[in-house]
This record gives sequence, structure tokens and C-alpha cells, in this order.
Amino acid sequence: MSADRISGAAVPYLPSGVRLHDDRVRGIRVLLAPERVIQLDPVGHAILSELDGRRSLAEVIETLCTRYDAPAEQIEGDVQEFLRGLIDRRMVFLEGEAA
Repeated sequence: MSADRISGAAVPYLPSGVRLHDDRVRGIRVLLAPERVIQLDPVGHAILSELDGRRSLAEVIETLCTRYDAPAEQIEGDVQEFLRGLIDRRMVFLEGEAA
């Protein structure tokens, strides 16, 4: 996994073919990609639910801080780590910054 920090100005988004899915049979949320599935915990689901392809990473983090009344440093660290792992797997793309 890359140790690079994602710029707050970058706009994260799910690329074509990657989507959130509610697996009603198992009662879980998953991230579906061609030939891949990742089971999401509540934190991962909260982060990915905010990616709309329009808002910057900084705006996503601000929204999560407000919603969960948590310190920005904690939210930012969790978001950075989670998204970097998905970027490395090519399940999240960035606009405005090279991954």
C-alpha cells in the first residue's frame, strides 16, 4: 500500500463498474467491482456513501466530522487509510490528483 497522502482538493469517486450494493440475503453492505467484492464495515460504508464525484476529499471529511461529531484528525486518518487501500486496488479513482 502506498504511503502517499491524498490531497484534500482531490475528488474521490467510484469508477465505472464499481458500486455500493446492499446484500439483502446476508444483511451486509458490499463494494462490488468486476470479479471482486469487499464486505464493508460501518466506517467503510459511511466513507463510500459520501463519494459523489463532485465533492473534494476535504468536503467529505468535513461532512463525516459533522455527522459523527468526531475530531477531524481521527476522521481524516481513517478516510486517508481506507481510500488509499481502495485506490491501490483501483476501486476508487481521484480527479484532480494522480493516484
